Amino acid sequence: MLQLPTAQELPRKLGEEEIATLTGEVRALAAERDAVILAHNYQLPELQDMADFVGDSLGLSRQAAATDAEVIEFCGVHFMAETASVLCPEKTVLIADLGAGCSLAESINADQLRAWKAEHPGAKVVMYVNTSAAVKAETDYCCTSSNAVAVVEHVWEEHGEDTEILFGPDMWLGAFVERETGITEDPERRARFHIWDGECHVHAGIRPKDITTVREEHPNAEFLIHPECGCATQAMEYVAAGDIDPNGVHMLSTGGMLSYMEEHPDGEYIVATENGMLHPLQQAAPKAKLVEANRMAFCKYMKMITLPKVRDSLRDFKYEVKVPPEIAKRATVPIERMVAIG
Repeated sequence: MLQLPTAQELPRKLGEEEIATLTGEVRALAAERDAVILAHNYQLPELQDMADFVGDSLGLSRQAAATDAEVIEFCGVHFMAETASVLCPEKTVLIADLGAGCSLAESINADQLRAWKAEHPGAKVVMYVNTSAAVKAETDYCCTSSNAVAVVEHVWEEHGEDTEILFGPDMWLGAFVERETGITEDPERRARFHIWDGECHVHAGIRPKDITTVREEHPNAEFLIHPECGCATQAMEYVAAGDIDPNGVHMLSTGGMLSYMEEHPDGEYIVATENGMLHPLQQAAPKAKLVEANRMAFCKYMKMITLPKVRDSLRDFKYEVKVPPEIAKRATVPIERMVAIG
């Protein structure tokens, strides 16, 4: 299993003057190239501040599909750029570092999914958007952490409550869906809901002991917990035991966290997700006190994208991400279903 990064693995911190100079260069190149810059919530603060749009996977997918720009510079990881390529086959999609992968996406490939489907003929496949385009091409529905429950419930409404579902690749998100849909109380339905044994190394690295420690240090803080986190079950156990007020524990996607902070801008919050998320949360609620559940919960792949690399990508027109047409055509279907469900 991959571990959380050390401080030495994170990129060099840029000074204010350097950030200002690079930002100006990037914005000038974007105008010259007719490029829109999309940045995920986990990107470095200076990239979020420079981008045209910042958001979660679902929000950025919508922006990619809606843009009139000729070029999309994606400040995120590779599967996100692939998704933009699938949705916008006529556009040029660039990513500043081809090595910016995803441990969760790499936990399942198309061959493995085809073998899994063969074991469960007739089952509907719901795959987290954090997967390769080749996996999406074998999928019936994509989802994000913000709409995973809605997508699964839609499958049941569309195909019947006895429909067998293959859900993946994140096992923690799968467990969250089980809890939220209530099938944990229905053994027969739960037996027809199969979960792939994959995880994000960052979210899985936020462990129950982190929740215990930070709760002791900040007893009055509310929890904002991403459903992918390995600590989610521990938090629910504290709620069940009466040790934590259930009103103070919120399982939310990154977009959901932002909405909650905008509605509740004061107070103290323990944030259990990739720590890049603290930047947009603090912008949404400047008076709030934010505490990392684990101070080293950084995605080294997200942090491979830097301002100098984005400048070079736009200047030299590298590195293009292009999904083969035959895969893109099939991958479009589950992505569009995800976007339509919302």
